Amino acid sequence: MQVTETLNEGLKRGYQITITAAELDAKVNAKLKESQPEIEMKGFRKGKVPMALLKKQFGPRVLGEAMQDAVDGAMNEHFEASGDRPALQPDVKMDAGEEWKEGDDVVVTMTYEALPVIAETDLSGVKLEKLVVKASDKEVDDALANLAKTAQNFASKDGAAEDGDQVVIDFLGKVDGEPFEGGAAEDYPLTLGSGSFIPGFEEQLVGVKAGDEKNVEVTFPEEYGAENLAGKAAVFECKIKEVKAPADAEIDDELAKKFGVEDLATLKGQIAERLEAEYAGAARAVMKRGLLDQLDSLVSFDLPPSLVEAEAKQIAHQLWHEENPDVHGHDHPQIDVTDEHTTLAVRRVRLGLLLADIGQKQELQVSDAEFTQAVMTQARQYPGQERQFFEFVQQNPQMRQQIQAPLFEDKVVDWIAEQADVTEKEISKEELEKAVEALDEE
Repeated sequence: MQVTETLNEGLKRGYQITITAAELDAKVNAKLKESQPEIEMKGFRKGKVPMALLKKQFGPRVLGEAMQDAVDGAMNEHFEASGDRPALQPDVKMDAGEEWKEGDDVVVTMTYEALPVIAETDLSGVKLEKLVVKASDKEVDDALANLAKTAQNFASKDGAAEDGDQVVIDFLGKVDGEPFEGGAAEDYPLTLGSGSFIPGFEEQLVGVKAGDEKNVEVTFPEEYGAENLAGKAAVFECKIKEVKAPADAEIDDELAKKFGVEDLATLKGQIAERLEAEYAGAARAVMKRGLLDQLDSLVSFDLPPSLVEAEAKQIAHQLWHEENPDVHGHDHPQIDVTDEHTTLAVRRVRLGLLLADIGQKQELQVSDAEFTQAVMTQARQYPGQERQFFEFVQQNPQMRQQIQAPLFEDKVVDWIAEQADVTEKEISKEELEKAVEALDEE
């Protein structure tokens, strides 16, 4: 096998790989010999078919596999010897094309863009500001008020039922004058406007009073779960036993117990912790941006043009879809890549390669537990389809990479932050919101 360099400009590389006919023939023979013990053929015992006959019978089929193995082996040897890491899948072409015939040498050309070799980065001068926001008493009280609304009670009222009130009813449903299974209940508490009954039912009970009787006429949806009722007209005979108005729960120890804690003080503490965890997440994003800005000014190295071009196209498509949220998939006009997209792509690719290099040198890794937790978090976005999402991730290497990449990046960012000179600055929630808005605008 012979490897000859044909191109070496910047990060662009080109090589001609020649695999002699003898080398290829040896690989074919090796493959046939490996399979010989398991091959049966009429007139010969299993494993006793002569090599010459095997080569005549199976040689052409094995030849393609041997050729691919030889080319792959040559590429792997080259990358191991040169230390090059291709930015994207190398472009490999057979020189002779359709003119090649058995007995000829195999000559292929391989071109690729190599990832740059990044010098050790001096991080000793990195200085970071960590914004700290404490949850105020007002913010905790506002959150408590919202919890009280979700835990609201209903108290009896005089007068007509309004939207949002609760009516306690007995009802009996009939289709074509006959009761149907599951269409009756007693002392059923129904909150008007909750949408818990079929469309049109709750609206007809607005205005009823305790002691009223009312026939509610509705039609089951065509896609209703019970086939015998789907699309059918029905009448529900309702007796209104009580009308109740909503009332927020009292903010006291009893409210705390409804949320699984022993008293109000403990609930307030948990709310403050949750709020401050949210603020810390936003503050981390601000600090990370400051870190990336500093790293961007610390390093300079050549970038693979193909990576920059691919990233610029992705940025252009992402921004276009953000401006046109009603257009889905690939149903859009030609999206032009601007200088602004390219400038941002250059920054992203440079920082991405730098963070990857630092992470590899420090042997940072995303644990199986961390990866699984991230998958579980994303799976919750698809209620009822969590298992299908897990299976999709397992079978899709690109999806696994999309989930793992930001986890790895965060690990590298955290590692750099641990080495940096970090000062804390306590600010208000409003100041933090302005800092985050500034990030979004940029």
